[in-house]
Amino acid sequence: MSDSFDLPSFDLGEPPQPAKPEAYRVLARKYRPQNFAQLIGQDAMVTTLSNAIKRGRLAHAFLLTGVRGVGKTSTARLIAKALNCVGPDGQGGPTIDPCGVCEPCRAIAEGRHIDVIEIDAASNNGVDNVREMTEAVRYAAVSARYKMYIIDEVHMMSKPAFNALLKTLEEPPAHVKFLLATTEVDKVPVTVLSRCQRFDLRRIGADKLATHFAEVCRLEGVEAEPEALALIARAAEGSARDGLSILDQAIAHAGIEGGGVRADTVRDMLGLSDRGATRALFALLLAGDGRGALAALRRQYDLGVDPLAVLRALLEATHGVTLAKLGTPADAAQSAEERAAIADWAETLSFAALHRLWQLLLKGHDEVARAALPIEATEMALLRVIYAASLPDPGQLVRQLSSGDHAAPAAPSAPTPELAAPAAAQGAPVTLDSFDAVLALIDRAQRVGLAEKLRFTARLVRFEPGSIVLSSAKPVPSELVRDLGDALRELTGTVWRVTLEDAPGAPTVREAEAAARADELEAVKRAPVVAAALQAFPDAEITGWDLNKRSEA
Repeated sequence: MSDSFDLPSFDLGEPPQPAKPEAYRVLARKYRPQNFAQLIGQDAMVTTLSNAIKRGRLAHAFLLTGVRGVGKTSTARLIAKALNCVGPDGQGGPTIDPCGVCEPCRAIAEGRHIDVIEIDAASNNGVDNVREMTEAVRYAAVSARYKMYIIDEVHMMSKPAFNALLKTLEEPPAHVKFLLATTEVDKVPVTVLSRCQRFDLRRIGADKLATHFAEVCRLEGVEAEPEALALIARAAEGSARDGLSILDQAIAHAGIEGGGVRADTVRDMLGLSDRGATRALFALLLAGDGRGALAALRRQYDLGVDPLAVLRALLEATHGVTLAKLGTPADAAQSAEERAAIADWAETLSFAALHRLWQLLLKGHDEVARAALPIEATEMALLRVIYAASLPDPGQLVRQLSSGDHAAPAAPSAPTPELAAPAAAQGAPVTLDSFDAVLALIDRAQRVGLAEKLRFTARLVRFEPGSIVLSSAKPVPSELVRDLGDALRELTGTVWRVTLEDAPGAPTVREAEAAARADELEAVKRAPVVAAALQAFPDAEITGWDLNKRSEA
């Protein structure tokens, strides 16, 4: 006899599993435009496409070009959705406002539609890849209205691959559309460009980017200072993708520091020069404080600011002052202090001084970009900006020579904010009464190239103060008239009229000097002692002489 027991079941099933966190999507992917209304700054292209769809005038190939991150690939996908959308009821046709809910719209947005083929030309740039594509082009779309080929970075295709694509690109089947995207349209053969409808996507303005980033921050529940968003928009340089990547980093940084996205943290993160520090350095340059300027530069350098970024900030400040002097509206991202400082500098500095300051800073920027010692090169560039004001300008030299004062001018204790603007900018015109005086002025201004052209090619027909007529009987450099007029206007403060006339004109300076030297040589040969020496030594040559010396015999 056996006993049997009904034991209770202890099978509790699978233990509960923790919910897997959803994979984080970066902002650049999360906020990729899903319709043309969300596409930033491309209104002209959207209008053209809308009209083409409404009138049934769709091109068989589109070329999208623009800077990185401006939305080329996103636009290509939007065009694919617009041409293949069937609407919520499945009865719709091509539209500039795809519904986003039908199966073609959702499949294209998720990158899984069988009839929308995306090809990376960087890794599929050979003729065999193009041959495979042209073979597949012959077959009709499986489920979509059009079979779409999106070829990204098309400029990286090889020349044979481009040649293999030409015939198909020119006469594709009616069910096929090509969408080509590139950042370097100049590398795409003209034969390909002529077969496509081209759209140049514009660089997105900083104000539009800042507004877009503010909306993204609102959707993400993140607080952000307007100045911080303006800094990110400027750093993006017209690229929405780059800006969203920077914003993503700034939000992550704010999560550690707390307090939202702040301008100071963004500036530190990007290694940008503080705008207040830039204004202080700019003021020191104008005041001629060399020690203070170098100390201010070193403080920024010690904080991790790149020397090139300092010079870029100074260039931006110079540009901002120039725009303010022209009366353009102030940048909305500028603080009240910055606007006041720029307005004050705009009243103080002349256009000539601003132009000179810009050129000095730009030259320094180019030198620092190539320098082995960037911070030292930056210091030398700033010192050149400061002490260039101590150098006398050509107008001052002419006035000193005209007054008989040949002493070296004393350097000012501190350069003025005008940065030694030319005499013309100071309202002190220079008077010249002969062509020789013109040449002397150009020599003192160290315009070596122009001076040599004048001496070798200029044949004077007539000279009057404010007017020079040169001969065109013999060839003269095409730019001579323009360069001479520009130089005289800058150096004298008055407008000079320089023209050419078909007349013989006087000999050039070099021809006159050569003729005078030939006359002197003949006079030397006629001297009794020299004539006797030449008679005694027929093969002798006269290599030099000095008519100022007199014989004591």
